[in-house]
Amino acid sequence: MLAYPRSVLYFLWLLITIIPWSLFVVVISPFMRSTPLYWICAGWLKTAIHGAKWICGVKWRIQGMENVPTAADGTAAVILAPKHQSTWETFAFPSVMPHPLAYVFKRELLMIPFFGWAIGRLDMVHIDRGRRSEAWRKVAEQGTRIMQQGNWIIMFPEGTRTERGSQGEYKSGASRLAIAAGVPIVPIAVTSARCWPRKSFLLRPGTIDISIGRPIAPQGRRPDELMKEVEAWIESEMRRLDPEAYPPAA
Repeated sequence: MLAYPRSVLYFLWLLITIIPWSLFVVVISPFMRSTPLYWICAGWLKTAIHGAKWICGVKWRIQGMENVPTAADGTAAVILAPKHQSTWETFAFPSVMPHPLAYVFKRELLMIPFFGWAIGRLDMVHIDRGRRSEAWRKVAEQGTRIMQQGNWIIMFPEGTRTERGSQGEYKSGASRLAIAAGVPIVPIAVTSARCWPRKSFLLRPGTIDISIGRPIAPQGRRPDELMKEVEAWIESEMRRLDPEAYPPAA
């Protein structure tokens, strides 16, 4: 079985590349603006997903890129709301999107050696999930400021990774922020668990599909209603992209 040795080799590749890359980011961060620093970090993430392709045979294809602003639309902001099945998409989105992204993530990730040190130097939103009201204020204030600069926010509505063929609870944080900031929310389906399952260090060869939906305007909407539309599009698209993972309806 080649998947196991290839996966071991891949994680060694991540370790060998992240250490000098992150140390370089930490050293130069006091002297560099956030956007160029972001693209340096995105360079490592691109190395990570290409490493998965070269070593483990994990390919990808994208449809719907016309549904997000191009690099020429410097101040056009959106909120990306993707399905979350794997670590793979957290690596992939900064690599394929034309604008800098700001993740909303739990602050414990900042404690991860090297990786956490690097993302701590970027303009992102790290929150304490145990303090929900304080966390939401931070998301609303920092998220709005970041999007006013033309950068994008990315939030996983399910909050955590889900098993292939399953569905988590879609929380309304992304839709609340979209309404508060007056920016569209873009639903995204991702079949990453097909190749890199949740809670697994074993990568399998195959092709991951990323399908980007049309932006949904938040004006005049309620957060729960808006998120229901996001959820309906993502889950319907997941069943189209990965039908073998979902049992037929009774």
